Amino acid sequence: MRLALVTLIVPDYDEGIAFFVGGLGWRLLSDEDQGRKRWVTVAPPATAPSSEGISLLLAVATTEAQQRALGQQTGDRVGFFLQTDDFARDAARLTAAGGALIETPRVEPYGTVAQWRDPWGNFWDLIEPA
Repeated sequence: MRLALVTLIVPDYDEGIAFFVGGLGWRLLSDEDQGRKRWVTVAPPATAPSSEGISLLLAVATTEAQQRALGQQTGDRVGFFLQTDDFARDAARLTAAGGALIETPRVEPYGTVAQWRDPWGNFWDLIEPA
């Protein structure tokens, strides 16, 4: 077994695509109209289409419970960890796209890291490994 997809609830498919694909430069793997919903998956550019990497499934919040979960999918915890080979470049890119660094980058034994929030309020870590 391998983990292939993680769902991220967004308010609108196109808004999610604009942030991840247009803003962060991720790849749009699929955008399929399924009638009542779309199947939209995105992945960072370093993830090969047939690799073992994890992709995001963008899912529009359609129920009250899902709408309440927007930006709170993992409570107050960092739920997503994005690795980079150039911290400064990607920190600038994510803030220009609508994300927000919520702390000053710090150097830890495992690398340079800072928490950031996506446009919907979910917490992420941006990490450049040591």
